Amino acid sequence: MLSAIVFGSSIGVEYIFEKNRKKKVSEAVLVTAMLLVLSMPPLTPWWIALIASIFAVLFGKEVYGGFGRNIFNPAITGRLFVYITFANVMTTGWMKPGNFGTDILSTATPLEMLRMGDNLSIRDLFFGIRPGSMGESAIWLIVIAAIYLMVTKTASWRIIISTFSSALILSSILYFFNVSGAMPPIEAVMSGSLLFVTVFMATDPVSGPKKNSSHWIYGIIIGVSAVLIRTFSLFSEGTSFAVLMGNTFASLLDQIKFNKKVKS
Repeated sequence: MLSAIVFGSSIGVEYIFEKNRKKKVSEAVLVTAMLLVLSMPPLTPWWIALIASIFAVLFGKEVYGGFGRNIFNPAITGRLFVYITFANVMTTGWMKPGNFGTDILSTATPLEMLRMGDNLSIRDLFFGIRPGSMGESAIWLIVIAAIYLMVTKTASWRIIISTFSSALILSSILYFFNVSGAMPPIEAVMSGSLLFVTVFMATDPVSGPKKNSSHWIYGIIIGVSAVLIRTFSLFSEGTSFAVLMGNTFASLLDQIKFNKKVKS
């Protein structure tokens, strides 16, 4: 149901705008729609999914001139809009895996449980036996996808490694110094959408920097921002905000010369 609505509306919006420009619908809109579906809770109302997809393509892509010109990741843009606008619905529409009744809703995500000091099973987190968005739960599948994307050079391994490692290192430092709001580092990086966003959204070649040397700093900006938002803000999940932060600095990073030659 959600897939049909998101794919249909995303393609429809892009078709309307690209037709006026005498261009065709790009295949990239299918990627945007898929990532948007996977980033939503399984019980997301259809009308919220519709709003998210329209906003993602319209304001995240088409207002900038279409494919290749957007400065922000469209899927992240649509996800964040409904996440903030309909916060109550988007943060409580969770289901426990394997249960399909209407009485098994869970309002506590793993990140919220960690914030409350609860202990989580690393095994359950790794195999996706916990509440979460459809694409973020099964860590083992995300790891396999990450390896495939890096081996085939479809995604930047620099961005993936720098984003994940910076988030893990900062989480460890904050937890070691017993900072208020800090969560156990291993459980923290395996909870929420950190890995999902790192592998599939932070590596977007359009909204990210183009130079390899910029990828490292770009990933660190996203990883550090995600942990800081998670730890010190009211939002238990900060990865989407972090990606938009990285997108903001992407073009600037490409203009900075990291390997300056010293004149003799």
